[in-house]
Amino acid sequence: MGFFGFLLLGLLAGAIAKLILPGKQGGGWLVTLLLGVVGALLGGFLGGLLFNAPLQDFFSIQTWLLAIGGSIIVLLIYGLIVGRRTAR
Repeated sequence: MGFFGFLLLGLLAGAIAKLILPGKQGGGWLVTLLLGVVGALLGGFLGGLLFNAPLQDFFSIQTWLLAIGGSIIVLLIYGLIVGRRTAR
């Protein structure tokens, strides 16, 4: 998967993760892109480590599920960090 394909996957995975998670998460499209890319990296790393999953194919459901799962994890962590910062 190329660089732009990875960015597109991260953006879409971050947007889907925001739709799945309840509540209001802050951030615009740039934050969504960054969280999605970090989440896709995390999901790919964990998928390769735990399941020995090959993640080179953009249109693989396995790649998408791992990227979305990683994005959800990163978005939850982001929400905890930002939520604490605004609660003070």
